[in-house]
Amino acid sequence: MMVTMGRHVIEPPGRDDAAALGPLQLRVWLQTYPCTDAGIDEGWIREHRGSSATAEGIARWREFIEAAARQPDLLFCRVVRSGTEIVGFLCGRRDEMVALGPMYLLDEAQGRGTGDRLMDEFLTWAGAAPVRLWVTDYNERAIRFYRRHGFEATGERELWRGKLPNLRMVRDAPPDGNPG
Repeated sequence: MMVTMGRHVIEPPGRDDAAALGPLQLRVWLQTYPCTDAGIDEGWIREHRGSSATAEGIARWREFIEAAARQPDLLFCRVVRSGTEIVGFLCGRRDEMVALGPMYLLDEAQGRGTGDRLMDEFLTWAGAAPVRLWVTDYNERAIRFYRRHGFEATGERELWRGKLPNLRMVRDAPPDGNPG
């Protein structure tokens, strides 16, 4: 299913979109995560996320896209297009609980309701199941976004790769079973 939001189109990715997703993931990290206080700079990001833009990272994306197409009840993936360019994506998986992630939009695609629409599609897919995610604790914009969609911090924390401070957020199953 394709959903149009102004100039943004949200749809399942095709196999060939893998070539854009790895480099996009690195680009969003370079926009979002540099933080002097945490010791996260461009070099650290390229060291720990640069592989997403390599042939191996693109192959992993292709495998995920193909698996999501085969098992849409277990794996979720949507891309956001602006014209022919992919400017964001949201992925998730279902096991004993639903895990959201990754979710990224380039800066220029934010603030237009596209993230809300993307999240609505994901929560509809998740149904009445509880949803969990990790978010970087200094990414206040993302934390506000997730809170707006019913997520609350659990107090659980991790240092990804020994440096990036993340906190766990969970959205419990809606009491009426309605994901919206």
